[in-house]
Amino acid sequence: MRRASILAAACLVLACGARRDGTVVRFWAFGREGEEVKKLAPEFERRHPGIRLDVQQVPWTAAHEKLLTAHVGRATPDVAQLGNTWIPEFVALRALAPLDPRLASSSVKRADFFPGSWDSNVVGDATWGVPWYVDTRVLFYRADLVAQTGVPWPPRTWSAWREAMVKLRDAVPGKRYAILLPVDEWEKPFIFGLQAGATLLADDGRRGAFSEPRFRHAMDFYTGLFADRLAPPLDNTGVANLYQQFAEGYFAMLITGPWNLGEFRSRLPAEMQDRWATAPLPAPDENASYPGASMAGGSSLVLFRHARQPEAAWQWLEYLAEPAQQARFYELSGDLPAAPAAWGLTDLGRNPRAAAFRDQLEVVGSPPKVAEWEQIATRMALAAEQVVRGAKGLDEALSALDHDVDRMLEKRRWMLDHGRLVTGTGQPLRLAQASNRHPERSEGSEPRTFGATER
Repeated sequence: MRRASILAAACLVLACGARRDGTVVRFWAFGREGEEVKKLAPEFERRHPGIRLDVQQVPWTAAHEKLLTAHVGRATPDVAQLGNTWIPEFVALRALAPLDPRLASSSVKRADFFPGSWDSNVVGDATWGVPWYVDTRVLFYRADLVAQTGVPWPPRTWSAWREAMVKLRDAVPGKRYAILLPVDEWEKPFIFGLQAGATLLADDGRRGAFSEPRFRHAMDFYTGLFADRLAPPLDNTGVANLYQQFAEGYFAMLITGPWNLGEFRSRLPAEMQDRWATAPLPAPDENASYPGASMAGGSSLVLFRHARQPEAAWQWLEYLAEPAQQARFYELSGDLPAAPAAWGLTDLGRNPRAAAFRDQLEVVGSPPKVAEWEQIATRMALAAEQVVRGAKGLDEALSALDHDVDRMLEKRRWMLDHGRLVTGTGQPLRLAQASNRHPERSEGSEPRTFGATER
């Protein structure tokens, strides 16, 4: 009897161990998202009793290098969070699995996501990721100061916007700037170039195209804001206290992301809480549709080529893409849901300051889909800063930028010419816009992850 009891207990332990181990899906997520997503795991494991999740939280500062090292050593996770500007690089490395065969019979549908955000996951003719959360940039502004200009608001064109900026500057001569545009950020020149229809790269991403008229027009508008003292020539280290200076009226506007919804609510004094608002970005002129385009940011979920448990990993990815889980993840992290249906399941629909993001997300575009983009973006910001500070003229700076970008793309040209690289990744900037609208960090710098939205 005693022996039978021991055997029964041993079998129970083994059974529990097998059930506990089961199929293990390894998931890497970065920063705060890696902590909060763990709270979604119990419900998934309840639905899929044979699957266990192993969630590893990775700091954003180490994420890129860790992923590259894991790829070289064939030690990648099954599925991971990936910043959408990293996707072309990992596609070029052949680290990711294309998702189209799985999407063909999945509950995850392209039409259920913001079009530009989905497009950021398409490289060549294949889909390599599913949007997890989204980000873009809109205009934050002092509503009380803007009202004093008498200019119709929000501005729908660059010229109307500039008119308002001039009046804001002149209202307090020598003591106020209209807008803050830190000169070491690449996002602003990129956005203006996107709005102007610039391609940035030419010949399937083989060469730079920054000197062509559309980008030159965008850069002329951007750098002109500094030349006419509408924006201070400051980089992020020169911004003493963004929130205090905004409250004091040192500048009346800035272009920033959803994390600052929460930051403005917590950092601005109580008397300022009814004096600020948000708006989508203006378009270049009356011939362009409003709002003007902004950048498609955020993070996606990707399946690795050498995933050990691809079927179970895909089930986890599908689960995280569900509107209900996206809504819950927003409540946990503040990250904006990538599925418009999820917005109706949260308080976002009742937040007038979030409405600008909702509208703007319908009109967003991706940078050129090349592995070298982050290098190019840094060099583009430097070129813009050189013009702002008077170190180079506009044409000289753009010509030098094209020259340097051509050198950065030398390996890409060779690989394309020898059939060693997925084609289509250097296509011109793509602006995805829905045909119908859906109803409904650190101070002074822009982080890689986007969260902390106002609740």
